[in-house]
Amino acid sequence: MDSAGDAPGTHDNPDTREQKTMIDIAAQIKTVHREVGIRSIDGTENVAVLLRRDYDAPVREVWEALTDPGHVKRWFYPLGGDLRPGGTFQLEGNAGGRILHCEPHHLLRVTFGAETSVVELRLSPGGEGSTTLELEHTVPLEMAGSGAGALYVGPGWDGAFLALGLFVAGEVADDPVAAANSPEAQEFSRQSVKAWTAAIEDSGTAGPDDIAAAVEASLAQFSPDTAPSGPDDQA
Repeated sequence: MDSAGDAPGTHDNPDTREQKTMIDIAAQIKTVHREVGIRSIDGTENVAVLLRRDYDAPVREVWEALTDPGHVKRWFYPLGGDLRPGGTFQLEGNAGGRILHCEPHHLLRVTFGAETSVVELRLSPGGEGSTTLELEHTVPLEMAGSGAGALYVGPGWDGAFLALGLFVAGEVADDPVAAANSPEAQEFSRQSVKAWTAAIEDSGTAGPDDIAAAVEASLAQFSPDTAPSGPDDQA
């Protein structure tokens, strides 16, 4: 699944974030519902990775945070391209793709990296002015290998959901690239890998050997400074 494009939340510039915002990692991990499954799309079996989280902000505000280049660059990556249905987008230093479908304030579907790697964002109003955001990332099973492929993208999307939450709460990092590589962010990613491992095990979409290999690769990608030195350290 890593061949579908650069995973969100992985950058080249190490730095620290503690001077800006300290996060409750355990609480932030619990804010996201995670699912892994296999589903057929146009006759092709796909690994489907789903994240769902509520944000304490109205739908219009969350939509703008996700789609307005001036907002996106403040919490994710600089965003450019022909930003319209049928157009293209590019996240600077990361993935680009085609804009397949857009329903303002409700739904956005794009290719992400490879043509067969598709990300869909779905927004709906929640209680007391909040917004429920769902992100589904599908990749052909032939490319992903098994549900363990979720570990190549899930922790990156977790990092994006975290950064979005801080942004809509008014807690903006001076440098999102540096923030995503801080020791705190890497520890968050390590806990995210554990959460995705549990989701994959619950889904029954991958065997233990595939999961173990994906855990090792995911930790090296998303949390290199906390990656285990041996199998006994992965628990």
